[in-house]
Amino acid sequence: MSMISDNLASVKAQIHSACVEFARTPRDVQLLAVSKTFPAQAVREAYAAGQRAFGENYIQEGAEKTLALADLPDLEWHMIGPIQSNKTRLVAEHFHWVHSVDRLKIAQRLSEQRPDTLPHLQVCLQVNVDGGANKSGCLPSEALAMAQEIAQLPRLQLRGLMVIPEPAPDFVAACTAFMPARELFISIKQKINGVDTLSMGMSADLRAAVKEGSTMVRVGTAIFGARV
Repeated sequence: MSMISDNLASVKAQIHSACVEFARTPRDVQLLAVSKTFPAQAVREAYAAGQRAFGENYIQEGAEKTLALADLPDLEWHMIGPIQSNKTRLVAEHFHWVHSVDRLKIAQRLSEQRPDTLPHLQVCLQVNVDGGANKSGCLPSEALAMAQEIAQLPRLQLRGLMVIPEPAPDFVAACTAFMPARELFISIKQKINGVDTLSMGMSADLRAAVKEGSTMVRVGTAIFGARV
């Protein structure tokens, strides 16, 4: 057993435990392994241990990994980092999911540049739920209108929301930070068909995210180790 394999088992056990604690169905919370800055070999090890969904923050690095690991079937690549307009083509051509769509222009470019030979690109609208000054994401007050416009674009499938609140000092504070995202997600889900994903929670606040309704937690350090 590799370290990555052991760590994956540990994180999955944490997710399962949180689901049981808060009356969630474990299969309703997916684990996204965040492999940014780690080599393709680390992804291979996680793949060998059964992990299939991987998140990348840096577009060029992520695109290179998708090519290096093209021999592995069923891999699912998620772009979770900021996207500049001049990099949308790489994202549209190499990824299955994008969590970090924060403005309509980016969604329109992804839609135009998604190859016809590929399935629809699955997208989440990133929302800046706590108004952090240095954060990407649209304002909560803009989210419904923007989600409705994105849902109309060809070659994209709107799946839900992604949030990254400021780090919280404890469990209660983390839950409080996640609550607005949960409420917004429920509201948008009722109005737009196909919305089923709330990408929320990382290594440090996983338990709180599960309690507040996350359907996909993004975990890197607890799986791959500390980043250099």
